[in-house]
Amino acid sequence: MKLIFELSHPGRRGSSLPQVPAEAPDAIPARMRRSTPAGLPELSELDVVRHFTNLAGLNYSVDRNFYPLGSCTMKYNPKFHENIAALDGFAGLHPLLPQLRHGATLTQGALGVIYEAQAILAELTGFAEFTMQPMAGAHGELTGVMLIAAWHRSRGDAKRRVMLIPDAAHGTNPASAATAGFECRVVASDARGNVSIEDLKAKLDDTVAGFMLTCPNTLGFFDPNVKEITRLVHEAGALAYCDGANFNAIMGRLRPGDLGFDVMHLNLHKSFSTPHGGGGPGSGPVGVTAELAPFLPVSRVAKRSDGTYSLEYDFPESIGYIAPFYGNFGVILKAYAYMLTLGRGGFRRVSENALINANYVLARLKAAYPPRYDRCCMHECVLSASGWAARSGVHALDIAKGLIDRGIHPPTMYFPLIVPEALMVEPTETESRETLDEFIRAMLELAAIAETAPEQLHAAPVTTPVGRLDETAAARKPVLKA
Repeated sequence: MKLIFELSHPGRRGSSLPQVPAEAPDAIPARMRRSTPAGLPELSELDVVRHFTNLAGLNYSVDRNFYPLGSCTMKYNPKFHENIAALDGFAGLHPLLPQLRHGATLTQGALGVIYEAQAILAELTGFAEFTMQPMAGAHGELTGVMLIAAWHRSRGDAKRRVMLIPDAAHGTNPASAATAGFECRVVASDARGNVSIEDLKAKLDDTVAGFMLTCPNTLGFFDPNVKEITRLVHEAGALAYCDGANFNAIMGRLRPGDLGFDVMHLNLHKSFSTPHGGGGPGSGPVGVTAELAPFLPVSRVAKRSDGTYSLEYDFPESIGYIAPFYGNFGVILKAYAYMLTLGRGGFRRVSENALINANYVLARLKAAYPPRYDRCCMHECVLSASGWAARSGVHALDIAKGLIDRGIHPPTMYFPLIVPEALMVEPTETESRETLDEFIRAMLELAAIAETAPEQLHAAPVTTPVGRLDETAAARKPVLKA
């Protein structure tokens, strides 16, 4: 496909503008005037529309095909909720609209959405209060560990500068903790893929501020020792953090606050269906126990006795501002609409379907891609291509590239790091059995090719505009212009 500059023809126009009066340039200071033309492409409107429509056809999205990325899933988001977010009263709202008398504002609808979304999430998770301000999952993590730090400071416990993190954690966990000033130490997994209780006990001391546990973890497992883990953490004087990125696996069935966690972030852009990755921004609300509530960020939405809402700022122990205005309000709004659509019973059906779909994929594929930990999973399964790597030199990357030729987005590769040649598959609760069967057929076909004609997979993909890249060179020596 040609670049838009290659399609350009001198003098061709897609629009017409009023003639600039001869005296107008005098109003522009000489130092700000161009001495040469801007060098923009010159095309008709039809040329421009066709160019960008054809480019859009090269994009991969969940609207086009299956997207089984694990841990950061591109889940289908209902268009009904997109329409709600596009309503004029929300989409055209500006957060700096003026205050009216009696403290009311012109943003009551938006404040009501935030307040009610907080209340639903608090009930779902078992926490006392929520902040909706964090603008992504990792931003929620950072907010959470800052709250942990503030709690220890309030107690005069300055020596607690260590954050314990499992070896199967999301990579953002140590990044968030380190950004907040903590020293990160790794806790090993046991032979079943759970946290090693013995290793955790050995590393808990009076320098530990907290323990960050993904629940369920990135292997797709719910740790049966989670209550014992939070008890041990609390006995050591530390706090228990729940990485709730995988909340869609337990939503409506279990509340992390009831397990002993003190703080938790959620990914609205995953568990609550709003678009993620190239599809749109994220949102990472954080829930806390009553003990940590004084430290939550400002501003906070409060409900007055007359039923109206206000923004409150007078919280002396708050960690302060972590985002402008209301966070990613459009994402919060879509998630709120999704929660109202589901209702109490719908939350449980979401998690049940997520588990059924993931275990179906695992049962059908584990003979060809044996998992390191062979047990029932939750919302995602982690397969391994290590057998092919040893026998025929076909790696997880080759399987992923082969899926591209079959119209399927690759799963997450090489994560979690404790699984060699990992392929993390999360089908989500929104995919049909027919779609999963198509994915399974493709994976089994690729397994057969890995056995009989591995060179085919080393060349994949062959059906895309760009073939196999030297990914190391692309990262270290990128070509940024045509």
